[in-house]
Amino acid sequence: MSFLFGNRSSKTFKPKKNIPEGSHQYELLKHAEATLGSGNLRMAVMLPDGEDLNEWVAVNTVDFFNQINMLYGTITDFCSEDSCPLMSAGPKYEYHWADGTNIKKPIKCSAPKYIDYLMTWVQDQLDDETLFPSKIGVPFPKNFMSVAKTILKRLFRVYAHIYHQHFDAVMQLQEEAHLNTSFKHFIFFVQEFNLIDRKELAPLQELIEKLTTKDR
Repeated sequence: MSFLFGNRSSKTFKPKKNIPEGSHQYELLKHAEATLGSGNLRMAVMLPDGEDLNEWVAVNTVDFFNQINMLYGTITDFCSEDSCPLMSAGPKYEYHWADGTNIKKPIKCSAPKYIDYLMTWVQDQLDDETLFPSKIGVPFPKNFMSVAKTILKRLFRVYAHIYHQHFDAVMQLQEEAHLNTSFKHFIFFVQEFNLIDRKELAPLQELIEKLTTKDR
């Protein structure tokens, strides 16, 4: 949750996505923050009693977007066309960008370009009221969960790139505790609701096992 970041530099890569105060989703976000504060991440990701799964996934997806936005914002100076000419997560994994609309055929591009495409695409989905309704009583579309899964799958790639290519910079900035807590929360959430295929998580499998075995 964004409260993890305290009063640190508020530099983000893209503008923060705010959930309107007073809305039910805002109340859910506050509930999630309070539960996270207890330190038990396994409990914090569980669907609160009586709540709608789509709404819970929506609120958390927005929050993960904001967290990753902030984390990537702290290391943008280290992620350039020169340092990262390809969007990769270690030597075995390379990602090519396509959104199915503007870019239909996957293209090779640098990591900063890929992440710019990715975060802009996610932002567009989150701002689309037909996909992420913010008003009470407006139903979620039938394809909501598959859209959310695609968003989370793509956001994972930003974590993977940061861990594989920029962990030295993260340590230099003393951000590793924030990164690890954010990623652990993300992984517990996607595991709880089975939102990302295991094969997609392969670039960080060892880290995932290390972060999650202690909390089984």
